[in-house]
Amino acid sequence: MLFEYTYRGSSAVASTADRTRMSFAPDVTREPTFFTGRLRQRIEFREAISALHDVVVSDLRFKPPDKTAYKEWAARQEQIDWQAIAAERTQVIGRVRELQAELSDLHARSSYRMAPFNKARRAYYEYILKTEKDFWRVLFDPVITVHPDEVFFECFSQDESSYGRLGAGYEVFEEIGEFACGTTNIDYSAALYDEFQKIRTYKETRFEIDPSGFDVRTTGEAEYREVKIDLPDSWVRGFLQVSSAMSLPARTFDLHPMDIHNICFVLRRRREQKGPRAMRYHLTPGEPVKVVFEPWETEIVCARSVYAGADAEVIRVWGRRRLHILERLIPVARKFTVHLLGTGLPSFYVADLGDMSFTLGLSGWTANDWSRAGNFDLLAPRAEVDELTKRVVFDELRREWSATPDELASRLHLDRPTVLGALGAYTQAGRAIFDLNKRIYRARELSREPLPVERLRFSSEREESAARFLAERAVELAATQSNTEGQLSLRGVVKDKEKEKTFHPSLALDADGRMVRAECTCNWHQQHKLFRGPCEHILALRMEAARRRQI
Repeated sequence: MLFEYTYRGSSAVASTADRTRMSFAPDVTREPTFFTGRLRQRIEFREAISALHDVVVSDLRFKPPDKTAYKEWAARQEQIDWQAIAAERTQVIGRVRELQAELSDLHARSSYRMAPFNKARRAYYEYILKTEKDFWRVLFDPVITVHPDEVFFECFSQDESSYGRLGAGYEVFEEIGEFACGTTNIDYSAALYDEFQKIRTYKETRFEIDPSGFDVRTTGEAEYREVKIDLPDSWVRGFLQVSSAMSLPARTFDLHPMDIHNICFVLRRRREQKGPRAMRYHLTPGEPVKVVFEPWETEIVCARSVYAGADAEVIRVWGRRRLHILERLIPVARKFTVHLLGTGLPSFYVADLGDMSFTLGLSGWTANDWSRAGNFDLLAPRAEVDELTKRVVFDELRREWSATPDELASRLHLDRPTVLGALGAYTQAGRAIFDLNKRIYRARELSREPLPVERLRFSSEREESAARFLAERAVELAATQSNTEGQLSLRGVVKDKEKEKTFHPSLALDADGRMVRAECTCNWHQQHKLFRGPCEHILALRMEAARRRQI
């Protein structure tokens, strides 16, 4: 999926002894969106924007070692005549010692002559480091939105599993100038992150989304820089999935900053060598939240954090090392609010930074591959709302930029389910977002052009068929069985009304919820097994089991 941006210049941070000026270059092809103000809460903003950068560069996917160079070396070793080399080595050693003595004498007498070379070499290494860092920037420049009550940044990680949102209320700023509400992309680089680290309490810091980038020009077009980025569909799909998941019901509780510190401390202190690798939240009404780390069964009791929910529950989450992103926020956070959708489903951590909030959204697993397909799709169901009603609801939301469903229902004289259905459709389309911190919906256009939602909703035709089976209630979960090692076996029946056939899929999941074995009576599975991924019937069986909270 191709995205095109046009920036006037580049984002920059100018830092002097007594002041810092941050100027973000917006995409001038989108609606004019700008903001200027002076930062009042500088340290909190510095730590929060740095945590957002940690989301941008996050990539925890498994990377197999590259053995190409080793294999080339091993091939060369087989062709070497070691006896001839041993004879030559004896002669060379004597000559080398003579040269070392001579070079040591020359170096002692002329070390000052090497100073220009050493300086140039250091400069070269620094240049290479900065150049390589720019390759780490996220493919999709961060999205920034200006609303009447706050400015917020959004980004998505390179491994397509972590979402970050930094919301800054206007109380964070002083001397706010003119601003125009809307959404735009901003030019972002590793060099910009390095400059953020220079923000200090004793230095005046000005923050601006540069309004001059939208000046109408007939000359000087060279000042404008065009960027074309070809993003994989899976990346955009993941961004939309997280946005959609935020609006779903969840188990919510607060954690003290020291509880987050203890979680990160356990994860840094020990590293698992084998599964299971889940982190279990034990939630009991009126009692402190307990966190258990597998496979060691290490338990943390969050004595300052009492669960206020109505029902006792145990929820397992994976990809726990992504929580290290929150470490920089621990000294400046008042509390962390945790939202858990369920076992193996997305989770959200909202850091209360006073007049700012930082939301970290995590997918069910760090890697969202086919072995776990069906656990992290666009979870919110498509509501049957006509296009005209959806447009009326969105236009009303856009008029005020943010609102609760009840406020929209009251203004438009519609029932709440209809409003929620319309908002859910626009959230899945990337045109609205649910603010977990304030529990309201906000208008936010993810891209300049409408996204092809139907193409992005499912990763394959088989996943789309599996979702259709669930919608038609054509999946029956016949049996579930678990063993002492934590492996879960599922058996079921899927009735395909279109083909007028019945299929009998079965599968086995390990203790980490990974699909380790699967069978089905359909033709696809008989031909390809799992080499091209599971068939739609296996996917439907797993999704039905997840829906019933069996896994």
